[in-house]
Amino acid sequence: MRKIALIAGAGPAGLTAAYELLKRTDIHPIVCESTGAIGGIAQTYNYKGNRIDIGGHRFFSKEKRVMDWWFNILPLQGAPAADTEERGHEIDYAVEAVMEYLCPACAPTPDPSPVSGRGGTIRRSSPDPEKEDQVMLQRPRLSRIFYRKHFFPYPIGITITVAKRLGFLNTFLIGMSYIKRHFFPLKDETYLDAFYKNRFGDRLYRTFFEAYTEKVWGVPCSSIRADWGAQRVKGLSLKRAVSHAIKDLFSSDFKKAQEQRETSLITRFYYPKFGPGQMWETVAEQVEACGGEIKMKTRVVGVRMVHDKVVSVSIEHMETGKIEDVACDYFFSTMPIKHLVGMMHPRPPDAVVEVAEGLSYRDFLTVGLLLKKLHVEERGKKTATSVPDNWIYIQEGGVRVGRVQIFNNWSPYMVDNYKEHVWIGLEYFVNEGGDLWIKPDQEMIDLGISEMEKIGFLKKHDVVDACVLRMPKAYPAYIGSYDQLHVVRDYVEKIPNLYLIGRNGMHRYNNQDHSMLTAMLAVDNIVAGKTAKDNLWDVNLDMVYHEAKKEG
Repeated sequence: MRKIALIAGAGPAGLTAAYELLKRTDIHPIVCESTGAIGGIAQTYNYKGNRIDIGGHRFFSKEKRVMDWWFNILPLQGAPAADTEERGHEIDYAVEAVMEYLCPACAPTPDPSPVSGRGGTIRRSSPDPEKEDQVMLQRPRLSRIFYRKHFFPYPIGITITVAKRLGFLNTFLIGMSYIKRHFFPLKDETYLDAFYKNRFGDRLYRTFFEAYTEKVWGVPCSSIRADWGAQRVKGLSLKRAVSHAIKDLFSSDFKKAQEQRETSLITRFYYPKFGPGQMWETVAEQVEACGGEIKMKTRVVGVRMVHDKVVSVSIEHMETGKIEDVACDYFFSTMPIKHLVGMMHPRPPDAVVEVAEGLSYRDFLTVGLLLKKLHVEERGKKTATSVPDNWIYIQEGGVRVGRVQIFNNWSPYMVDNYKEHVWIGLEYFVNEGGDLWIKPDQEMIDLGISEMEKIGFLKKHDVVDACVLRMPKAYPAYIGSYDQLHVVRDYVEKIPNLYLIGRNGMHRYNNQDHSMLTAMLAVDNIVAGKTAKDNLWDVNLDMVYHEAKKEG
């Protein structure tokens, strides 16, 4: 009888695990997804032909293995996108795509003149995004901070323009503050406030980091473990942000320069034509075409162990309420650790349960606004009806919105009529059950419009349509019992056929590529007969993953 792997969650980690198992083993994957959507937080929500990328997902990784994996699913563009010429984008077009497929049933449809290969591969000309949908675009990256009616670069760097906007005296004091911390750093970097102060100085921290970070997490920076900051701005500092900007002016080898910089500083990225959900919907189709199972609206409700090994998983078919026990040889969990530990039988030790119950999460809410045009009032400039940013970080006080996405700039195909409308997403960091979470959709829409009017971003009469989207447990928080997470890890390490992968599965603020890599390494371990799982937990560790490209 063939072996079975039960996989909880059809997000990047869960679907990568299923794909890798089909590709490299005889193990039969069964993916259970509690919602009706593929992709987890990396899904793409379609509202009347206007698509929302929940949280924003740039496709960029320093792991060649991950980049090649993506391009094998969606090949790089070989011709201009709909907005390339009018926006003056510089694109490195691909000429040929070489794609390896799982089985003949999921092989991509070739263009009229392909060159077919052997051994499960196909060689074809790179797709034209104006004629084909299965394509990965290359897009320019621009993220800025909006503060006191001015735009500032993100990540922040001190230039003449920035100094003028901050005020030269303020800029001088920021520089002195940075120099002070350079020579007299805080020795204890356990918490996020000290981490930021050591890299940017106290004054710049208070200006650009403190209020925004507390808006994201809902608690003071002095309560947040520095691990989160280490993963998000690893290798960055005021000095390095400035030096990268200068190097770009003189670089003759753009690609090499981009590969050598931190993820937060890349100036181009890749993006599926219809958003990140397109990637995972395509992977799901291939998994099913090659014999894997994906059960939607099916949640894991019990995990039974015998002699410290998972022997079966109970799943509930949510539309009927029927509960089914599925025997399995491996169990991959991307669900929140709090949920997993709570459904394990026999019950884990009290210390493990206590830590799991104490883990905290931050939830996410997006207000989608379809506009005739923007109305951005930047001090000293004419009102702008459009801006080139992917993301804008809102530092203005008196509003609760944290970030704004402009989906037209991620991909013109994210908008039903990108030439006539601007499609934006207002991002709120909330707690499930809190005042914003329970606010009726129309009231939430009204709040979003009023806040955008308040900071000078739009006019209410330009709003054509709107929607609200909620995503629970979007971000594992580095507060609560997080500092005792090793207790849970030590316990699950003793269960040889249980693999915790992905963002919530490991309670780590992993990017999409990190989540995928944990799944790939888990399958590596199975293929190699390796029971230790240290390599999964080593992904995205401080000073290892983002700091420099991995060798070998």
